[in-house]
Amino acid sequence: MAAAEPPGARALERVESLTEALDALADGPAKEIAEELVGAVVDLYGEGLARIMEALDGDTAGGELRERLLADGVVASLLLVHDLYPVALETRVLDALASVRPYMESHGGNVELDRIEQGVAHLRLVGHCDGCPASLSTLELAIKDALAEHAPDLLGVEVAGLVEARERPPAPVAPTWLPLEAAGEVEQGSLRTVPVGGVDLLVANVAGAMLAYRSECPCCGSGLGDAGLEGEILTCGRCGHGFVLTQGGRAVGADDVFLAPVPLLRRSKGLELSVALAT
Repeated sequence: MAAAEPPGARALERVESLTEALDALADGPAKEIAEELVGAVVDLYGEGLARIMEALDGDTAGGELRERLLADGVVASLLLVHDLYPVALETRVLDALASVRPYMESHGGNVELDRIEQGVAHLRLVGHCDGCPASLSTLELAIKDALAEHAPDLLGVEVAGLVEARERPPAPVAPTWLPLEAAGEVEQGSLRTVPVGGVDLLVANVAGAMLAYRSECPCCGSGLGDAGLEGEILTCGRCGHGFVLTQGGRAVGADDVFLAPVPLLRRSKGLELSVALAT
């Protein structure tokens, strides 16, 4: 079943398309008038939103409605544009990092916020994420996606603990979160391979933590459908190499060979597991 389109997604795409078309117009009186009109409309809506938020803040009965509005992605985006969102940027960044922390910890790592400086969040990957080639996938497919959802007004993200560009795999394109319904119930201490979004994934339950990797051995290139799992060690059924699933898929006895991890989270406070795959 296709994932439901986020409310307002088409309207946002339309605005972005028209903005690009306006930017592409040749300089002249018509473009100047159009840009001035856009600015005036934005200012008008900003003034209206400011008055609405002021009224809700002054109404003791408006707290519930205020929270409902803040939880709406479209409304939240408009408030952010006009600097009216009442939750501090740092708080929202910390909330975003908290949402991906279960995934990070399941791989023996973590992410911490050092500071926010001039609108840029400075993060640090720690534990087994520090210096791991798989950390780039973690960053692109989980952390940045969470930050975009919780704090779209960030001007940038700087991360300490990533391997040098020459050592890491190519950056994936924007992720798509897909439901992991095909995996069903994976009992503790067991694993299974499932097709998701045209990709074969290995899903394992290690001590109650659900982990997902691409079903391909980096040592021999074979699928991992017949791999064995003992504790946290996955063993390729073809070449016999072992990988520590709780350490980002690091190969036993080798610090530079890894499985390819796939972010697996319970998103948007739901109960269903989702995985992030490059599209």
